[in-house]
Amino acid sequence: MKKEFTAVSLPTSLYREIEDAVRGTADPSVANYIAKVLRESLKKGGSTEEVFSPEDEEKVKDRLKALGYID
Repeated sequence: MKKEFTAVSLPTSLYREIEDAVRGTADPSVANYIAKVLRESLKKGGSTEEVFSPEDEEKVKDRLKALGYID
């Protein structure tokens, strides 16, 4: 059975961050990494556990501020 695929748009900056994160790992494919993370997330279902640590959340907020998305 042949797998079908579809394209998903991501901000280039996010793609590059993922690319850097997976470089040198067992599976350095950005597409495979994203698919794996999404599958794991869907398996968790309606989990209420925190996705980001407080430090990670601050990094995300700083990045969004730098990009002009939040004040």
